[in-house]
Amino acid sequence: MTVNLIKLCVGVSDVTQLIQEHERLVRQALKRKTKKPVEDHHWTRMRPKRDEEVLDGGSLFWVIRGIIRVRHRILRLDDVTDADGQQYCAIIYDPKVILVDPRPRRAFQGWRYLEADDSPPDLPNQRQAFANVAAEVDMPADMLAELRTLGLF
Repeated sequence: MTVNLIKLCVGVSDVTQLIQEHERLVRQALKRKTKKPVEDHHWTRMRPKRDEEVLDGGSLFWVIRGIIRVRHRILRLDDVTDADGQQYCAIIYDPKVILVDPRPRRAFQGWRYLEADDSPPDLPNQRQAFANVAAEVDMPADMLAELRTLGLF
């Protein structure tokens, strides 16, 4: 049974900023011309105890400004050690950003499990969804919230 992880995307103000960061990562990887697949990671102190379920097709969902907006497919969980000898778990994920149906989510610390049945579905037309995300940047927050309430955005 698949289980996902959910985490606050601290320091990121909108989806566009997250997308730009991942595009930068891909460009850097392509410049190196290595045969390794492009991957991104997030280090966390606690390793998921349900790692087999997470690795069975799980994703890392990101909460941006109180709303679940995107996910990344988790590739693996690596045990890593920093320069000071502190142990961490590196969540290695595909840098491809997948936009999901926006869902509000309260703030929390660390990561949490997100059951597959409770996870927001992917938006059906990713190309149109990315165009909408680009338009959000120029739109006032109150107008955007009202358009979402009306189901127009």
